[in-house]
Amino acid sequence: MIKNFIKTAWRSIFSNKFYSAINILGLTAGLVVGIFLLLWIKDELSFDRFHKNQGSIYKIGIEGGTGISKRIFGSIIAPVGSFAKREIPEVQDAVRILRIGDAAIKYKDKRFREKNFAFVDPSYFSVFDFPLIQGNQKQPFPNNNSVVLTETTAHRYFGDENPIGKTVVLGIEDLCVVSGVIPDYPENSSFQFQVLLPLSRFNEQAYIKNKTTYDNKTYLSSMDEDWSSFSFGTYLQLRPDANPAVVAQKLQKIHERNKPEDTPVPYVTQELAQMHLYQMDGSDGGIGTVRIFIGVALMILVIASINYINLSTARSLSRSKEVGIRKIIGAGRKELFFQFILETTLLFSIAATLAVSIVFIFLPFFNNFSGKHISLQLSSIDLWSYILIMLIGTLLLTSIYPALLLSNFDPIKVLKGRFGMKKSNFRKILVVLQFTVSIVLITMTIVIGRQLEYIRNKNLGYEKSNIIAVSMAPKMAQHFDAVKSDLLKNKGVSDVIRLGRDMVYGGGSTGDNDWDGKPSNSNLWFSITHSDHYALDFFKIKLTQGKNFTGSIADSTHFLINETAVREMGLKNPIGARLRIRTVPGTIIGVVKDFNYASVRQKIEPMVFQFSPKDCQQLYIKTNPTGTESALHALQQIWKSYYDDMPISYSFLDESYQQQYMSEQKQGTLFNFFAIIAILISCLGLLGLCTYTAQLKTKEIGIRKVLGATVFNIMQMLNKEFLLLIIIANIIALPVALYFTSNWLDGFAFRTTVPITIFLGAGFLTIMIALFTVSFQSIKAAIANPVKSLKDE
Repeated sequence: MIKNFIKTAWRSIFSNKFYSAINILGLTAGLVVGIFLLLWIKDELSFDRFHKNQGSIYKIGIEGGTGISKRIFGSIIAPVGSFAKREIPEVQDAVRILRIGDAAIKYKDKRFREKNFAFVDPSYFSVFDFPLIQGNQKQPFPNNNSVVLTETTAHRYFGDENPIGKTVVLGIEDLCVVSGVIPDYPENSSFQFQVLLPLSRFNEQAYIKNKTTYDNKTYLSSMDEDWSSFSFGTYLQLRPDANPAVVAQKLQKIHERNKPEDTPVPYVTQELAQMHLYQMDGSDGGIGTVRIFIGVALMILVIASINYINLSTARSLSRSKEVGIRKIIGAGRKELFFQFILETTLLFSIAATLAVSIVFIFLPFFNNFSGKHISLQLSSIDLWSYILIMLIGTLLLTSIYPALLLSNFDPIKVLKGRFGMKKSNFRKILVVLQFTVSIVLITMTIVIGRQLEYIRNKNLGYEKSNIIAVSMAPKMAQHFDAVKSDLLKNKGVSDVIRLGRDMVYGGGSTGDNDWDGKPSNSNLWFSITHSDHYALDFFKIKLTQGKNFTGSIADSTHFLINETAVREMGLKNPIGARLRIRTVPGTIIGVVKDFNYASVRQKIEPMVFQFSPKDCQQLYIKTNPTGTESALHALQQIWKSYYDDMPISYSFLDESYQQQYMSEQKQGTLFNFFAIIAILISCLGLLGLCTYTAQLKTKEIGIRKVLGATVFNIMQMLNKEFLLLIIIANIIALPVALYFTSNWLDGFAFRTTVPITIFLGAGFLTIMIALFTVSFQSIKAAIANPVKSLKDE
């Protein structure tokens, strides 16, 4: 019997090639999107969960600031890790990480500029699952000149040689000995440091040798005495029975005991596995996008299933006599139900096989535009379990209703010719649901594109076009005047300055400040920009009150602040007001217009310009529109004169600005893809319903044509019903799309407007696509010979 059912199912599929092809195409498209999104979602949710102790590892943060500057600092002070380990019984171990960006490494004649350097405690390799594959696990850093590399980094320098004991040059002249090699990091790790140095080395260089001080009076002999530098990512491994909230309270007491002037200073904890998708205050750090994509995946699979249901039920009229004859010769309802389930299963199996094959083929392309490095491994039982559950769920959704409908026909009515398909509001509801989803996706695509366009064209309050940025090493920074003079000799260079911050990614900040009239409960934080007297003119930052720096010695006690700082400080007459930043007392001489010195996701916070050319390590070169290539050549020649064998690393300011929004650009690309797939599947479903309607009204169309109806009249009759469904879908989609677009835009402090024309445009586009789809079947029905449709009468 099973063999007979399979033969019949195959015969049915191949005897209706057109409908089978549409069904397979719709299901395949839906499953491809579903699998891709499943892979993306699973990857996002898997971040940092591979550590065996991930449930007991917590990142430590500190609440700080007041008013608009209120925030939670993810990088905190160095002493916390040491004190926690010594004084809190619930703490098993602690890790501190100091990120230092990139630097050059040289071995013999090989020199590369490596990214992702960090100073770390030795416990980094035991608290986290980053074991050494070469070197001593218990003593990864035998001394302060040790360095640990990833496997790929070590191979880049040493090839197949044993790297242990090899001496490399870090930066210009710092010698380090390779003491260990760790495997390359998993792609779903938040830590991707390629070069790891002992934190004790940083302590030696910054505190023991160079004597860090904040007031030029008291010199700190260790970073564990420094309660002011918020630079260290700190992670605590707690005992299984520890309460993180209690640990946070104990950390607060330790801090307030050692630096009473910071009181109160609340501490917060965050589970390691939450770090990738949540901010430290629990707000959205990416989980919102994951939730949206889960919803999109479900909706795409649902509309793919709806498409199949509509096409199956549309063809039920043509299969009614087959069912009637089968029932007359003894087939029971159960056998017919199983027959139709088997047909769906076979067709679904074809679609699933095609979908998995397409995913394998196009996974590299998906990784490319999503920014992922996902692999579809046949040995991953966990992954294939998720995919199997998704396939079975979709199969059940697509098969049960059509099978029940077809197996329930009355054979007597069918064979007497009195069988007719009733109007089904259910099918119409399904079509409305399909197009509601499609309209929402199209609207999201338009809004994301509009926001990205807004970001590209937004006036940030400073000039960013035709500007090259390069970080100067100390030797070059000490000869800045000569560097500037040499660069300005090139015709492609129009101006050169130095600055103490990266204009895109920011710089230092402090809550150690005071001013006349400061409220006792204020803990306002300022973003600090060290500069000379040329910065405002170079970036065309507007001065709204007072005057700029002049370059005189007196400027060492002068400050420029932004409009937000004036407002948050409560100053009515800021010019001449007293202000202290850290240990530097001075007066405010000018107010600059607010400009976006950080991401447009953030509100503009208080900022202060401090005249301190010696602290300016960032070189900015403004080029003529056609002089970029010439300016770069001049820059490279000057760089070589200072660092002959150290590679230069430069960036363009406008490109660095756009790089901040790569995740939004990738989201936009993905939504474009989703919207196209959704509208394609929805139109296939609409084609199915149109086919069903044309079949139901075959005789009515014939009579109307005999009575003189034109092709246009017939098309109008058939299309108006579908047009009404799309209009209803637009009405439903409007508040839904408004909700999702508003939620997405809430992630930006500065955002585009969302006029009603966007929703109307998405609706109009959907109507046009739908009318084009149904017109294909409407014209076919309208031009049919009425004699054929009426011959039975």
